[in-house]
Amino acid sequence: MTQLENGKKKTSCKDKLMRFLNRNMLVIMTVSGVLVGVGLGMMVRNMNLTRAQMTYFAFPGEMLLRMLKMIILPLVVCSLISGAASLDTRSLGKLGGIAVSYFLVTTLIASGIGVSLAFIIKPGVGAGALNTNNLGLESVNTNKETTDSFLDLARNLFPANLVAAAFRSYATDYKMVAVGNDTNGTILYQKVPVGTEPDGMNILGLVLFAMVFGVALRKLGEEGEELIRFFNAFNEATMVLVSWIMWYVPFGIMFLVGSKIVEMEDVVLLVTSLGKYIFASVLGHIIHGGVILPLIYFGFTRKNPFSFLSGLITPFTTAFATCSSSATLPSMMKCVEENNGVDKRISRFILPIGATVNMDGAAIFQCVAAVFIAQLNNIELNAGQIFTILVTATASSVGAAGIPAGGIITIAIILEAIGLPTNDLSLMLAVDWIVDRTTTVVNVEGDALGAGILHHINQQEMKKQHLGEELAEVLVDAVANTQADEETSPLVTHQTLGSAGDQSPRETAEAIESVL
Repeated sequence: MTQLENGKKKTSCKDKLMRFLNRNMLVIMTVSGVLVGVGLGMMVRNMNLTRAQMTYFAFPGEMLLRMLKMIILPLVVCSLISGAASLDTRSLGKLGGIAVSYFLVTTLIASGIGVSLAFIIKPGVGAGALNTNNLGLESVNTNKETTDSFLDLARNLFPANLVAAAFRSYATDYKMVAVGNDTNGTILYQKVPVGTEPDGMNILGLVLFAMVFGVALRKLGEEGEELIRFFNAFNEATMVLVSWIMWYVPFGIMFLVGSKIVEMEDVVLLVTSLGKYIFASVLGHIIHGGVILPLIYFGFTRKNPFSFLSGLITPFTTAFATCSSSATLPSMMKCVEENNGVDKRISRFILPIGATVNMDGAAIFQCVAAVFIAQLNNIELNAGQIFTILVTATASSVGAAGIPAGGIITIAIILEAIGLPTNDLSLMLAVDWIVDRTTTVVNVEGDALGAGILHHINQQEMKKQHLGEELAEVLVDAVANTQADEETSPLVTHQTLGSAGDQSPRETAEAIESVL
């Protein structure tokens, strides 16, 4: 009997282990891919590969990025259209308002953390001798006006050509135009802004169009049902493709991480020179992602945030390896829905928006960078400049997807707004590949927890609505039963009708409640 029991225990333990492995196989493989990639990169680094050989070594990782980017356009457009069309206008407005408030507040908190840590750690103090030349870095061209950067953001919200928006965005450039001569005969020139269309998906404009188009389909009623079903089916088919791509992620991540280690040049010099800047940025990400965001989630839902986050290891690993919120979107949608049970209507509405406008991690490193450059140039920041950093970092990080050249241009906007020199921006670019990994993880964590909070709020609203419907049904049944009892006597019926006619609506309601 004892042997039989032992055999059952062994079988049950084996079954549990197999179930655990089946359920978490992709997570285990993805994390293993990162670790193997680090080891592989360190081995290959000593082989002194040529530039061409490095390109060949990075090819499997490049294929992963291409597959993830390929799926972004249909995923974002179809998920937002089907998500907006599946929610009624009242719910859409309420959830959208909560989402925008959540994104703005968390980004403002992140900016505050970044500025505070930069003043506490002082990454730029004593680094005055550090410059672009002694690290052998190229200078970064940032002659764009702050006003034009925000105007470009507005222009990208409304693309002139939707098809072109799939692979081009709008950016302002400048040309010098002769406007006449001065008294000495010298030709006078003026810098005139000129519109250009650099390569790169205008995801901000596509997100806005998809949301509005989904609402329009909902308004059409029955006429729009067929098109809504089409986009729903398109969206489901895209998610199937995502599930297939996810099995290539561990292999692709291994070579992404490995190739980045091989490409690194003098890491020791960079880390020793900019170590305090890297430390301040990464510490800010740990505080925001490990304390602030989980506390906000707990405050809304009263649930353990870390059990929610434990189901998102695969998208976090993808974010760490790819440094792209948009490239992480497919795996994030899949895991949030399957592992955490978030309503598809919520996840497919809020996650694409979050991947575009919610940049908590970016706000932290941009604020640290702005204060770092001020300290580097021995410039004391006053209260007005600090406030400007907070507001500009929040606004520009929210619209970072619509600004070409990403984070470095966004930092340039902040520096221009507070009157700081932009010639040290290449220092940020030199270590961007380190800081950008934790930045992206915090960005996508904020999106996921936002989806969890909205799901909880939506569930509470649905429970209230369901309870109200049940109470209404009970009220109707009670009134019907009362009328049936009173109809046994014509005299009682006559008196009841007479007294009901004399009662006010409030008294009638109180009478019904007394019946219940």
